[in-house]
Amino acid sequence: MMLPYLWLIPALPFAGFLVLSVLGRRMGNGPAAAVGVGSVGLSALVAILVASSFINAPPPAHVYTQTLWRWISVGGFAPGVMLYLDSLSLIMVLVVTVVGFLIHLYSAEFMAADDGYSRFFAYMNLFVGSMLVLVLAGNLLFLYLGWEGVGLCSYLLIGFWYREPENGAAAIKAFVVTRVGDTALAIGLFLIFINLGTLDIQRMMNLAALHWRPGGALPTIAAALLLGGAIGKSAQLPLQTWLPDAMAGPTPVSALIHAATMVTAGVYLIARTNVLFTMAPAVQIAVAVIGAATLLVSGMSALVQHDIKRVLAYSTISQIGYMFVALGVGAWSAAIFHFMTHAFFKALLFLGAGAVIAGLGGEHDIFRMGGLRRQMPLAFWCFLAGACSLSALPLVTAGFYSKGLILSSAWEAGRAGFWLWAAAIAGALLTSIYTFRLVFIVFFGEAKAKISKKPGPRAAIPLVILAFLSVAGGFVNFPAFFGIKGSMFFSRFLASALPSATYAAPLPETDLLLEAVAAIVSLAGIYVAYFFFLSSPEYSREMAGTAIGKVLKRFWFEDWGFDWLYEKTLAAPYRWLARTNRNDAVDLFYSFIAKVNMFFHYGLSLSQTGKVRFYAAVIALGAVVTITIAVFAR
Repeated sequence: MMLPYLWLIPALPFAGFLVLSVLGRRMGNGPAAAVGVGSVGLSALVAILVASSFINAPPPAHVYTQTLWRWISVGGFAPGVMLYLDSLSLIMVLVVTVVGFLIHLYSAEFMAADDGYSRFFAYMNLFVGSMLVLVLAGNLLFLYLGWEGVGLCSYLLIGFWYREPENGAAAIKAFVVTRVGDTALAIGLFLIFINLGTLDIQRMMNLAALHWRPGGALPTIAAALLLGGAIGKSAQLPLQTWLPDAMAGPTPVSALIHAATMVTAGVYLIARTNVLFTMAPAVQIAVAVIGAATLLVSGMSALVQHDIKRVLAYSTISQIGYMFVALGVGAWSAAIFHFMTHAFFKALLFLGAGAVIAGLGGEHDIFRMGGLRRQMPLAFWCFLAGACSLSALPLVTAGFYSKGLILSSAWEAGRAGFWLWAAAIAGALLTSIYTFRLVFIVFFGEAKAKISKKPGPRAAIPLVILAFLSVAGGFVNFPAFFGIKGSMFFSRFLASALPSATYAAPLPETDLLLEAVAAIVSLAGIYVAYFFFLSSPEYSREMAGTAIGKVLKRFWFEDWGFDWLYEKTLAAPYRWLARTNRNDAVDLFYSFIAKVNMFFHYGLSLSQTGKVRFYAAVIALGAVVTITIAVFAR
């Protein structure tokens, strides 16, 4: 029985962080990698054993809780350091540890020449440990600790190469923008505790269902505040601007942030507190609308990027948008299913991109690449597997099954369902185009540079494993119309932790038709990319050279002007106010009091002459004045 060892899963990465923090400078690369990679690998092993125990001998009600100690006890508020394991947190833990381990293993080779080798693994271990706290937390206060932990680690890792000013600026931007959402989340926690008297997640949801009226002000405000936190961490509109700039960090950091940690925290938060969102239908539909808008906006931006990592960054924002659409229509298990498959293929794509960047001596511009499929066959085939899964290539990729489930869920979601489905279908077309634009420009055509380095074993093994998962990872949730025994296994497994969809499942023939449309759109997008970027690239250049094409390209390239808007409406006015208020207006009142005291001090100091006759005369004058007042006061 492995369940009592649940605490080891987050404890092992934290232990690795402590060892590397204390002894890292004295370690060579070998011992540092052994501690950094080994601690996360052991955590993944324990997670697999715990999962096996959980599945083969499920605990009562399919929930296992483990209270390690009481955190604080103030005025009846006594939250514990409690771990909560159900099917939802189990899936999250497996993805975080297994994908995190593969990224760590890749990093051992990728970062080998870096001076901050042990520091890098210390930060990465802290990142994984914080994410595990977030997904295993049994109460919202403990969850918030992990939430802030991943925020801190994102700052440390995005700005890891801190000697470059732009890297530090990107780290600060990520920290500040996500802080907007974090503030909303913190206010939400205060609201929940004040009104329900608890931050225990399950008890909070039970009390909310019992005492709050569906659609009422309290559940709506609470859900909206939690949504604000989720938008910030998951880089959804309008707080998405930090994520593309986060590409300043090392490529394994990008893979970890985008695939297994941080940006999926918002998805998990909404899924975990699903009762609040079902009680606030206006907020829940807002989740879907925000996701739909985000997936379209970021998909268009991905179409015009030159930096290979920025293309993938906008892709992540778009795919998280799909998860938000699923959450917004109540398809909770579909969102988590896409989270899992996305973790596989997005980690693969970033690590594949890292292999290309390293092979070209640090080159990021896709238009300075080309013809690399012959020079880097392993990276090409693995990257192609990830690209096919991201594009939802029919039947043979994990992304096809997870995205198809979201599309069919959106179709059935009431009056707004058609429009959400249409947005998601348009996003699917964009995804295929920008993904295979990347594939054709980087790996096909004329070779423009020579490879100086190819992936070694420690980088190749994670690529191959993730390529396999990107293809086969979707087979755990075959659509029911396939008629395969055990269909929808993943969704049925999550049924003990997440509610069923709030709408009727589509008929088999409808479901089959929706899947067929999704498949046609995916293939059409690949063909469009082939035509415009490989077969006849002159047409894409002509379109980009028109007046409208130039405007759209610049507009999309600059993230629809969000950075410009925030600069003009927030950053510039704030800097002007800071310059204007350099002496601090609040201090003026206290400066005035100080000046008055100084004035009286100066006046009184004039009376201190040191002459006895002067003092005697003043005393006499004072006595005369006092007697006069006393006489006339009668």
